[in-house]
Amino acid sequence: MRREGSALHGFGVVALKEIADHFTSILVVVLVVLVTAIAIVVVYFGIDPIKQSIAEDPFLFLRLFTRSSPLPLVALLSFLVPLVAIGLGFDAVNGEHNRRTLSRILAQPIYRDALLFGKFAAGLFTLTVMLIVLWLLVIGLGLLGLGIPPNAEEMARALVLLVVTVAYAGFWFALALLCSIVFRSAATAALVSLGLWLFVTILWPVFSPVLANAVTSAGDLLGVLETQQAFARLSPAVLFNEVVAVVLDPSVRSTQQSMLAGLGLALIERGAIPDAPIPLVQSVLIVWPQIVGLVAGSILLFVAAYIVFQRQEVRA
Repeated sequence: MRREGSALHGFGVVALKEIADHFTSILVVVLVVLVTAIAIVVVYFGIDPIKQSIAEDPFLFLRLFTRSSPLPLVALLSFLVPLVAIGLGFDAVNGEHNRRTLSRILAQPIYRDALLFGKFAAGLFTLTVMLIVLWLLVIGLGLLGLGIPPNAEEMARALVLLVVTVAYAGFWFALALLCSIVFRSAATAALVSLGLWLFVTILWPVFSPVLANAVTSAGDLLGVLETQQAFARLSPAVLFNEVVAVVLDPSVRSTQQSMLAGLGLALIERGAIPDAPIPLVQSVLIVWPQIVGLVAGSILLFVAAYIVFQRQEVRA
């Protein structure tokens, strides 16, 4: 009981200190301001085209996230959120090593697990605050630009998007935290984190179809498509984009719908009305494995970071 209380106390101290450092860091402030400014510009220039479909689109507010010009806001989030998360976490632990402050911190009544949990919780809290502010700015710009309020269904789907984006950011922050523990150099940790991000986001979607074709027979078209999709889902960016495509478009009934449409095929459900919206619960159930995959990936990376950190030698 005594150790549990001390660890909890240490966790709170570390978390509050890290949160204060994040919100006063020049790098973090620049990244947050840059992402927010780009998102606002994208939404602002996308409002006019969306206004043209006010009379015929019952989910107009959701188009702020998917039909902004020249780049959809969700595509921007998929690209920039990992950069902010990596920027927060690439020097979380090795920075303490390089400043020779880690041994001083652990000399206090603060346990290693409390230190690591505090750093992870502080980074995730900072990312959550940033995304909430960005989410509210988009909703506010939509209210001002479109002149109509969102309905309950739109707000619920936008809220699901916010939660999934936090999980997506948590994955990349956990990866950066792991790299900051494994590599003593902050520059090396940043380069490895960014290299993994570039590989799984840009290169892996190119290589995965080749691997899928190599392990499946050429005559089985559906088998090849399923294998390609399974390989592609090893990328967190693909999981995030699949969740976004289903949650923000109530007419989408499957994560394979876009792939089938690209081949000139259509997804046909018995008794279903084409392009009719489906309930939010059904949309979430369709992408529930992808959501669980993002959360599970974040947990696995943090557990790996925890194990490595607990076995590391700390020198003064």
